[in-house]
Amino acid sequence: MKFLNYGLLLFIALISLESKAQTELSGLRLKAEYIPLSRYIPAGDAGKTEQKSDMRRIEGGISIPLSMKVDSLGRAKVWAVTLGGSYARIKNQNYETQLFPEELLNASVGLMHIRPLGKSWNMMFMASAGVYTDMKGISSQDILVMGGVIFIKQFNPNLALGVGPVVSNTFGVPMVLPAIFLNWKTNGKFQIMVNFPEKVELAFKASEGIRLKAVAEVSSMTADVGRKDEALLSYLQVISGFQPEFKLGKSLTLQLTAGASLYRSMEFTSRKLKDFFKTKEDNPPHFETTAYGAIGLKWNFGKR
Repeated sequence: MKFLNYGLLLFIALISLESKAQTELSGLRLKAEYIPLSRYIPAGDAGKTEQKSDMRRIEGGISIPLSMKVDSLGRAKVWAVTLGGSYARIKNQNYETQLFPEELLNASVGLMHIRPLGKSWNMMFMASAGVYTDMKGISSQDILVMGGVIFIKQFNPNLALGVGPVVSNTFGVPMVLPAIFLNWKTNGKFQIMVNFPEKVELAFKASEGIRLKAVAEVSSMTADVGRKDEALLSYLQVISGFQPEFKLGKSLTLQLTAGASLYRSMEFTSRKLKDFFKTKEDNPPHFETTAYGAIGLKWNFGKR
């Protein structure tokens, strides 16, 4: 289970840098979100505590094509640079000793390449390097490198499934973990979109400029916090809510989200490879369900 959990965290961190590379080859996205104070539940659910933490986060990313060629079948071969980052402020209350950091920063630069392989296969290569820190000084331990190659089968215009390896130096030596990519959508006034592992959407197209959506999203952050035995902080968040989307122009979109933070965890683990395979807690430390709100902007420089 731990193997799959870390694979999911790394793949979310990597794929989010590409800003939906399959459909938006150049664009800018910004999002600000807020999760109010919610009660911290220690490992094993040892009873309620008065310890609480919130989360205020700003994240964004930009994709800049370096080259783009389209073959006779209309398929693109693209090289692009990606820049992405998240900055979070955390307010902690009623902790006897400071458990969680007050700030987190993830900032990365990446390279992406997409090319067709045969009539129905595509390859997506991604590599990134960045700083993942709690803002208490930056050292070589805060620099993480990630990369992956995903082979994608395009079954039809609405369904694509991909698999491939993801590599990271999170545990010192480069470690290979499996990744699965799924993109499925329907057309019409009522739409379903599944973009695994990031998002599921149910949408109603009210007009050309307004879409009303119910969404579920997964996101993550990672940081080296400098602890002797548990230096790696892994943050995982699952939210759901109502998300109206408004087109403000040909390429600018505004998204408002109101809902709930269904699951939120901050775990400290060792960065030693030998500790990676140790049994994980059945009920890891997490926070109670609480409210969630966000506002986001997307600006597409161009589409396929």
